[in-house]
Amino acid sequence: MNRKQNLEVFAKTPVRKAVLLQIVPAVASQMVTLVYNLADTYFVGMLNAPHETAAVTVAYPSFLMLTAISNLFGVGGASAIARALGRQDEEGARRIAAISLAGGLLSALLFSAAFRLLADPVLHLCGATEATYAAAYGYAKWVVILGGPFTILNTLLANLVRAEGGAGAAAFGVSFGGVLNILLDPLFVLPQFLGLGAVGAGMATALSNGAAVACFAVYLVRRRGATYLNLLPANLRYAAQYLRPILAIGFPSALQYALTVVATAAQADFVSQYPTEAVAALGIVKTGPAALYFSIGVSNGLLPLLAYNHAAGNHHRRAQAFRIGSLMSFGFAVLCLVCYEAFATPGLLFIADAATVRYGAVFLRCMVTAMPMMALCYPMIIQFQAMGRARESLVCSILRKGVLDIPLLYLMDALFPCTAVCGCSPSWTPSRWPQPCGFTGPSKGGPRRAERPQPGPETGVSKTEL
Repeated sequence: MNRKQNLEVFAKTPVRKAVLLQIVPAVASQMVTLVYNLADTYFVGMLNAPHETAAVTVAYPSFLMLTAISNLFGVGGASAIARALGRQDEEGARRIAAISLAGGLLSALLFSAAFRLLADPVLHLCGATEATYAAAYGYAKWVVILGGPFTILNTLLANLVRAEGGAGAAAFGVSFGGVLNILLDPLFVLPQFLGLGAVGAGMATALSNGAAVACFAVYLVRRRGATYLNLLPANLRYAAQYLRPILAIGFPSALQYALTVVATAAQADFVSQYPTEAVAALGIVKTGPAALYFSIGVSNGLLPLLAYNHAAGNHHRRAQAFRIGSLMSFGFAVLCLVCYEAFATPGLLFIADAATVRYGAVFLRCMVTAMPMMALCYPMIIQFQAMGRARESLVCSILRKGVLDIPLLYLMDALFPCTAVCGCSPSWTPSRWPQPCGFTGPSKGGPRRAERPQPGPETGVSKTEL
C-alpha cells in the first residue's frame, strides 16, 4: 500500500476491519517472538543441564532492559508520529521519525557500552552464582553487548513503521528475525552441531536481530520518498521542539519495562537461594505465557490507530477500536488461563529434568491467574500513550510492575518459600485497576484474590524439595 492507503486504514476503514488489519500482524509477530524466546529455552533445555537454562534466566533481565530502551523512542515516537499524521502535519511526522531513530541508535550504543563495564555486578545482582556466571556472561555478551543495538533497533523500527500504517511490514521484519533465530538455535546450541550451549543461543539471537534490522533497512530504502522514516540531519535540528513530547510518552513505557527488569531480577535473586532446577523453571515459565505476548501484540497494533483518531478528533472511532481490541485481548487471556491450569505439567516440554518440570508446573499455575487482568492492563496503558496523557500513563506503568510486587516478595517468601516468586503477580495485579481516568473501575467488592497452589503431592513438588 502507498502512504495514502496506509492512512486510510486509520481514518476511513470500518472500525472492526481497521482493528484487525492493525492487530493481526502485530499479534502474529509477537507469537513468533514468543516461539523464538521459547526456542532458546527449549534447545538449551535439551542439553539437560539446569545450570545452562538457569544462565539464560539470569541474563534475561538485562535482555529485557533492551526493550525498555527501545520503547523510550519507539513507543514515544510512534505515538507522536501517529498524532502528527492525525493533525495532517506530515512535516512534523518526518521530523519526529528522524529524532526517534537517532535517539534510539545513540541510546542503544550507550547502553551496550555501559553493560560491558558493569556486567559482573549486574549479573550477580540478577542471581548469578559460581555455577551459572560463566554461561550467563557468555549469553549476555552476545544478546546485550554485541547484539543489543540490533535488538533495540529491531523493536524501534517496528514501532515506527507501524505508526505510519505499515503494520504488515513491521510484522514481517520482526517475524523474519524470529524465524531465523529458531533456525539458528539448534545449529549453535546442540552438541551434534556447534555445541555452544547458552552462549550459542545468545549468538543466534544477536545474528537474527541483526538480520531483522537489515530487513527493515531494505524496506526503508525501497520506500524512500513514500515513508516518513528518515535520518536526515536537517530534521535533527528540531530536536529541542519534538524531543520532549516523544520522551513524555516514551518514558512511562520504558519505565514499565525497567521496573519489570528490577522485579524480574528480584525474582531471580530470590529463587537463586533454592536449587538450580528452580531457577531454570522460573526462566521457562517467564518466557511462556502466550496471553502476555498476545496482549502486547494487540496493544502495539492499537497504538497508532488510537493516536491518529484522537488527534483527528474522532473520539467515537477511537473508543470503538479500544473496546474491540480490549475484548480480544481479554478473551484470549481467559482461554489461556483455562489451558494452563489444566495442562501445566504436560505443557512444560522444554527440559527433561523432572525436578525442573515439577517446579515449573507450580510456578506456571500461580502466574497465569493474573493473565486476564494483565490482558486489559496493556491496552489501558496504550490508550493513555496514544492520547498523549503522560501523567496517567506514568501512574499505570509504575503500578504495573515493581512498586507492589517486590515488597510482596519478602512477605510471601516467608509464608510460601520458593513458590512466592510467582504468587505475587496475582496478588498485586488488581491494584492497577481503579485508575482515576474513567476507563475502568473496581468491581463491587473488588477482584477476588487468586488462590495459590501449595507445594505437595498434588502439585508434584514436595515440601522437602522446597
